[in-house]
Amino acid sequence: MSDNRKAVVLLSGGMDSCVTAAMARARHGSEHVALLHAGYGQRTERRERRSFEAIADFYGVHQRLVVQLDYFRAIGGSALTDATIAVPQNELGAPGPGGSAIPVTYVPFRNAHFLSIAVSWAEALGAGAVYIGAVAEDSSGYPDCRPEYYRAFQELVRVGTRPESRIEIVTPVITMKKHEIIRQGIALGAPLHLTWSCYQSDDAACGSCDSCLLRLRAFAEAGIPDPIPYQRAAPARP
Repeated sequence: MSDNRKAVVLLSGGMDSCVTAAMARARHGSEHVALLHAGYGQRTERRERRSFEAIADFYGVHQRLVVQLDYFRAIGGSALTDATIAVPQNELGAPGPGGSAIPVTYVPFRNAHFLSIAVSWAEALGAGAVYIGAVAEDSSGYPDCRPEYYRAFQELVRVGTRPESRIEIVTPVITMKKHEIIRQGIALGAPLHLTWSCYQSDDAACGSCDSCLLRLRAFAEAGIPDPIPYQRAAPARP
């Protein structure tokens, strides 16, 4: 039988997943939260791992799992994992191949892999929930961040796990705007200064990729200075 006090939280080291972890901790307590991080051959893999460990240390969470999904680099098809595909600069929502509405920074079906690992670990731990910081409306338009995607995955979990497992997929920030996520994080005391969102830089965020532009715009709309360093920090217009 699943223990509803226990939760597995997918923590990339980015802002959305950090606030999601803060929300899970507020509900379950640090002692009942397990943190999962996946490296998948992305350009800023080492930097994201550092943020994951720093956030986990901040919250005093000792139950951690780090997995390596190197096959995403072999699969390719994304500017985040394929060095031959450039990360768009100052082109928020730049189209993908053939003019697709899905940007080139989308990693094909990535979140299904993350969720599968998280559900496996949750079932092994007897946890009753898996948290993921997907954002629908204010994200880059990735198809695996849509609410209907998680409703479908919830049904997959129901039919694909032990009947007594009863694992819930929790997406607490999915309907929130990015600036609302920031304000929620501030209210919960989330360590936003430890997060990393940039798609291509490890030292100072580039300030020009989609993720940086969304983040800068969100902090500007929230009226709060972004605490991480940037190579160029002119905020995107609200």
